Amino acid sequence: MGRDDGFTLVEVLVVMLILGLLAAIAIPSYFSQRDKARDAQAKSAVKTAQLAAEALATDNEGVYDGPQGVTVANLRSVERTLNNADLSVPAVGHKTYTVRVRSSTGNDFDIEHLANGTNAFTCTSPGTAGCPSSGTWA
Repeated sequence: MGRDDGFTLVEVLVVMLILGLLAAIAIPSYFSQRDKARDAQAKSAVKTAQLAAEALATDNEGVYDGPQGVTVANLRSVERTLNNADLSVPAVGHKTYTVRVRSSTGNDFDIEHLANGTNAFTCTSPGTAGCPSSGTWA
């Protein structure tokens, strides 16, 4: 009597179907986690920009505006790690500023320093990647 070694075509197809199902479940989760990591990098950069803005104000008689105030160039000169960030300063006043970093996912993460000394942490695409559905992230 001959011995048949190996797998039947049906067995191979079942294994391939199971692997396909597992991949269909895992791949979207992977992309979601990757986008969250990219947004976390942008959040870290905007917090770094906030600290740099406070350092600039310390050297600028406690105000955020003016030639030595909060600008992209001044922030990058204080903190070189911001050179790789998609950084902008949408608003700056005597006692207020807003710093923004755009993530590679397209989400914008803002820290707005208000005149009363508090900060508002907002993002532009609520419910996507690292931006909570509330639109605030800190």
